[in-house]
Amino acid sequence: MVKAGEKILLQLHELEEFRYHAYENAKMYKERTKRIQDRRIQSRDFEPRQLVLLYNSRLQIFGGKLKSKWSGPFEVVRVTAHGAVELQRPNSDETFLVNGKRVKHYYGEATDCARTTIDLEEA
Repeated sequence: MVKAGEKILLQLHELEEFRYHAYENAKMYKERTKRIQDRRIQSRDFEPRQLVLLYNSRLQIFGGKLKSKWSGPFEVVRVTAHGAVELQRPNSDETFLVNGKRVKHYYGEATDCARTTIDLEEA
């Protein structure tokens, strides 16, 4: 009986050690994954008079494959301390407040590529 008790006790210690190593491996995996994900996060710091695009959340209801989910550009009027952004259309005086997570930087159209139009009726 004594040997059987010692064997069971040894197995319990091995099981506890195995569980501890599994816990440590899971913890290291989560930390490594968090570091990788944090590197991919883009900063969204906005300044007044900067141009931004606004996410159109209503598009999901009447979605289309080729419709853009972003509308704009809008001009940033001010940024609050809690992350809200006050926007205004470039040719308007009307302003509105939106969540900063629905806004992304607008870099404008590419100027190096030439745009041409072709009238198909003439061709």
